[in-house]
Amino acid sequence: MTKAPQIRVGIGGWVYPPWRGVFYPAGLPQARELFYASSRLTTIEINGTFYGAQKPASFHRWYDETPEDFVFSLKGPRLATHRADLAGAGPTFDRFFSSGVLELRDKLGPILWQFPPNPPVDEGAFAAFIELLPPSVDGRALHHAVELLGRKAASASLIDLLRRHKVALVAGDNPSDLEPTAEFVYTHLRRCTEEEPAGYPPEALDAWAERLRKQSAQHACNCFVYFISGAKVRAPAAAQALLERLRSG
Repeated sequence: MTKAPQIRVGIGGWVYPPWRGVFYPAGLPQARELFYASSRLTTIEINGTFYGAQKPASFHRWYDETPEDFVFSLKGPRLATHRADLAGAGPTFDRFFSSGVLELRDKLGPILWQFPPNPPVDEGAFAAFIELLPPSVDGRALHHAVELLGRKAASASLIDLLRRHKVALVAGDNPSDLEPTAEFVYTHLRRCTEEEPAGYPPEALDAWAERLRKQSAQHACNCFVYFISGAKVRAPAAAQALLERLRSG
C-alpha cells in the first residue's frame, strides 16, 4: 500500500543552550534532548554534518534515540558546496556517504546541499555538481535538496535542471517559492520573532498550514519544513504550533 504524503515539521539541530528551560524542561540532561525534541516534532535537520564528518556510532545512536516514524535531514558537507571547483565534488560525496549516514536507515530523509551567497553560483559549475549527485548508495535511494543563499530567483534553466534530476530547490518564507522541482518540498522558515510566543503570528501559522496542505495534496508530495533562524529561541514553539494546526485541520 502506498504511504500517504506527509508534512513533517521541525528545527535545525537540537543542541542550543537558550532552549534549555524554554523548550527543554529545566534539569533535563543534555543527553536526553534529542529524545525530548523528537517526541514533540516529526523531523530535525542535522547541522553537524555540514561542518565535519560524524561517526557511524553517532548516526546509529540517533536512530535508536528517536521515534519509529521520525526522519532526519542532513546537511551535506561544506567541503562539497563551498569550493571553487564544484565539478570536483565527487570524492567529497564518496567520503560523506561512506561516513555512516546510512546507519539512519529508514530515518534518513533529504540531503541538503547549501551554497554560500558569495561568490554567486555559476550555473555551469552548478549543473556539473547536480550531475554528480548520487541517486542512490548501496541500494538506498537518496533525495537531494539545494539551497542557494542570497539568490533572489532561480532561472528557468536552473529550475529545469533540478526537475530533470528530481532535486528540490529549498523554498523560503515567500509562498510563491513552493512550486516543487522534486518529489518532495523542502522549506526553511526564518522569520521567528521573540515577541511572538509561537515565533510567528497565529494568522501566519494558519496560512502556512493551509498552504502546505494544498501543496502536499495537489502534488502528492512529502513536505519538510524547518524553523531555523530569526529568533531561534522560538523555533521549537513555532514548529509545534504549526504541527498542531496540521493535525487539527
